[in-house]
Amino acid sequence: MPSYDLELEKAIACVKEKGYKTVLIQLPDGLKPRAKEIVDALRKETGAEVLVWLGACYGACDIPHGLSQLGVELLVQWGHNVFRKKSTGW
Repeated sequence: MPSYDLELEKAIACVKEKGYKTVLIQLPDGLKPRAKEIVDALRKETGAEVLVWLGACYGACDIPHGLSQLGVELLVQWGHNVFRKKSTGW
C-alpha cells in the first residue's frame, strides 16, 4: 500500500483544542483500508468516540446527512484536494 502523510497530528490537535467528544471520519475508497489505524490514533490521543463513514465519498462537497442526530461534532475528510483558484482561473 502506498505511503501517505495523513496529517493525523492536525486532526488530533483540532479535536483536543475544541474538546470534541464524537468525531466522524470520511475516507475515499483508497484510504478505507487505513481506517482502523486512523481511528485507533484518534481515540488513543483524544479519548473521543470516532465513527467511520462507510458510504460512498465523491469529494469534499459530499457531506453525509444526519450527523447531528448521531451526535457528531466534527467531520474529518481525508483524500480531498485543496481547491485553490489560480490568478489565471481554475
